[in-house]
Amino acid sequence: MSKFHTILIANRGEIACRIIRSAHALGYTCVAIHSHADGDAPHVRLADRAVLIGPAPVRDSYLDPQRLLAAARAAGADAVHPGYGFLSENAEFARACIDAGLVFIGPSPEAIDAMGNKAAAKRAMIAAGVPCIPGFQDSSEEGQTEARLIAEAQRIGFPLLIKAAAGGGGRGMRLVRGVSELPAAIASARSESASAFGSGELILERAIMDGRHVEIQVFGDSQGNVIHLGERDCSVQRRHQKVIEESPSPAVDHDLRARMGAAAVLAARSIAYVGAGTVEFMLDASGAFYFLEMNTRLQVEHPVTECVTGLDLVELQLRVADDEPLPITQSQVVLRGHAIEARIYAEDPYAGFLPQSGPVHAWQPVVAAHVRTDHGIRPGQQITPYYDPMIAKVIASGQSREEARRRLIKALGDTVLLGVVNNKQFLADVLEHPLFADGDATTRFLEQHLSDPARPEPNARMWAVAAALWCSLGQLLPQATWHSSGKAGFPLELRTGDIHARLSVELQHDGVVSVGFAGPVRGATTLLPQNPLHAQILHRDGPLVRVRIDSVEETVHVCIAEGRLHLEVRGISRDFVEPPPKGAEEDAERGTGGDGKLYAPTSGRIVAVHVAVGDRVRRGQTLVVLEAMKIENALAVGVTGTVAELKVVAGDQVPQGRLILAVTPDEGPDAGGARAAASA
Repeated sequence: MSKFHTILIANRGEIACRIIRSAHALGYTCVAIHSHADGDAPHVRLADRAVLIGPAPVRDSYLDPQRLLAAARAAGADAVHPGYGFLSENAEFARACIDAGLVFIGPSPEAIDAMGNKAAAKRAMIAAGVPCIPGFQDSSEEGQTEARLIAEAQRIGFPLLIKAAAGGGGRGMRLVRGVSELPAAIASARSESASAFGSGELILERAIMDGRHVEIQVFGDSQGNVIHLGERDCSVQRRHQKVIEESPSPAVDHDLRARMGAAAVLAARSIAYVGAGTVEFMLDASGAFYFLEMNTRLQVEHPVTECVTGLDLVELQLRVADDEPLPITQSQVVLRGHAIEARIYAEDPYAGFLPQSGPVHAWQPVVAAHVRTDHGIRPGQQITPYYDPMIAKVIASGQSREEARRRLIKALGDTVLLGVVNNKQFLADVLEHPLFADGDATTRFLEQHLSDPARPEPNARMWAVAAALWCSLGQLLPQATWHSSGKAGFPLELRTGDIHARLSVELQHDGVVSVGFAGPVRGATTLLPQNPLHAQILHRDGPLVRVRIDSVEETVHVCIAEGRLHLEVRGISRDFVEPPPKGAEEDAERGTGGDGKLYAPTSGRIVAVHVAVGDRVRRGQTLVVLEAMKIENALAVGVTGTVAELKVVAGDQVPQGRLILAVTPDEGPDAGGARAAASA
């Protein structure tokens, strides 16, 4: 008889959905947890039961063990799956679950403890005979003094990495190239580590500058069996955060895989490991490999291993947690083909990779053979600033690495994601880079080749599609008089970001829209043709629109939301609006809303709303206060009138360009007697 029947998923989003699918397939009942911000999230709807655990901030919800344990009791759960992130590698949480009579679907608290501190883990691995990077990992008070760290750094040599012993994800990590940099680097790494992880303990390691990040998936059961499931290459990283992962590694052959796998199994056996875990190594150009750390949980990138082994790792986790033996031996593990995963983040690659929040106006994962999309979002959902910006993973497999790479590029292009700013096109650019295509990317690949990508500009084809769609979808279509020739023409000005185009549009009765350029496109560097393009909307199926430009047909991604046309053509994603009337644009740029509409001048948080619908307001009166980058901005409109629309409340996160409110102007130029609304 099973040890458990109802599993509380102590996580959210994509990984919660992933766990629920495998648990349901095995007949388990699943309980979701959610904060106030996640009440309508897909993982909540997918679960059999759901429990509200608190407000949006993680410390008051997903990182509060007592709230999670209370949710398990309330929903009748007898097991907990922690997913990844949050409390998944928190030994105290694992102990609390066990003490509460719950099955913790993961390793023992002792195993988590053994690998939770980098210094202790390295000492244990050295003792077990696992190869480690030369370094210094003394946790004693004397070993943590600045003088001792400087002396040991000089012994190890440069370049050198300073790392937070208690953390990961690049926080508390500093690359040092010379002794003069050490005091400042030690101080800043210690400060960041203490803030992020509650500990200022540091370790030192020799820096392998052009290495590969290769990790081995291991699995252990309660009968003492431990196996590995091959490797994953996670070398494509930005600020020590993985972007692209694949299996097998282009740099690992059969012999090296066997040696790395044996070392990973040795590491797991040394701590009596049970469940899914990952032993991470740095592989240098000579083929030597060194232990980095062990992640005592399921990894984000586990799907690529599933694709090449044919195994469901979550299913294995559940079976092992129920004291079943592993269903396969090491000799039965076979890697077939190749798989590559790309992480879709709500971030702007063309603005320093800043995390983004905002609505998902359109979302349609690609459905294709050999392509898998793991996600936890839906159309209409708000991506909030409270959680990790990763919102989906797209995985493609093939008989060869090149086949998997081609499929993934196409899958990203066919994935519809409009609204929140994201890195979809950047991912395609990474996959198309010759160095990645050749399998030669190291951990410095992005730093050296794609650290500051330029934002793609709309080309003539995209402007033509935008103009045709703007007209056909009825977005403020100018009044046009049809002539006996069957044509009607008018000017149309569209704006996307800081780029403005004055277009000459001619409509024809057969549905063709002739789009010419009345002058150079302001703010752009792309040269546009002198001759007009002829666009025709052929068919629309939700966000997928089939268009013909001159003689070429193709499908583009489209949605209209909040007065904006969101459009993706051949990977380039832009949103288009008509600029404010002449004379009002300057007001709008100053945040005064000369047309009565107030848009967010930048992404930020609404900290105060001083009006309500129906209130009379004066020109220049502060209506809303927006906080961005710790600076408060008082926003007003350039008209006197009545508030007709209010789209926000205090506490909302809004993206740049979001409509905040609209004021209906008073008739006549004199509105000096308008009554100001009371301040909140």
